[in-house]
Amino acid sequence: MSQNNTEFATFAGGCFWCMVKPFDEQPGIIKVVSGYTGGHKANPTYEEVCSDTTGHYEAVQIEFDPDVFPYEKLLELFWQQIDPTDEGGQFYDRGHSYKTAIFYHSNEQKELAEKSKQRLEQSGRFNKPVVTPIIPAKEFYPAEEYHQDFYKKNPQRYNAYQKGSGREAFIERHWGDQVGK
Repeated sequence: MSQNNTEFATFAGGCFWCMVKPFDEQPGIIKVVSGYTGGHKANPTYEEVCSDTTGHYEAVQIEFDPDVFPYEKLLELFWQQIDPTDEGGQFYDRGHSYKTAIFYHSNEQKELAEKSKQRLEQSGRFNKPVVTPIIPAKEFYPAEEYHQDFYKKNPQRYNAYQKGSGREAFIERHWGDQVGK
């Protein structure tokens, strides 16, 4: 894999703990970092972001090789991890910091994200409108170290959260065995 041909993708999908593993396990993914973006406060802490006073979303920033794993595939995988019809957060996590968003890093990413969203809306998979916004990428602030690779460091807690939050059942109900395909 060529380290020279890499790009960044940034997605907010609710709790960032649940957004790392699906991407981390794919070929062509160099790094997935949990963090904060979209807000107005520099170098926010987890507590500040959770207070909904910073304007930031919990997000993941993915460094990837587009020749191995194209942006379009990242978008497909992103949609399969979230409830794109929920304006108030994700599953039992509520508030601005848990809302979904696609942060584009180029005009090409913006166009691809818009087409992907339109395909999802037209698919009939959901009976409510897809409300996930597509917005320009802003400064990304990595989260505290204990949040990085949470699914590896705390597998039991991660699995309990994934199941207890309702995310796992939602993904199974709407995507079944298509996740990651």
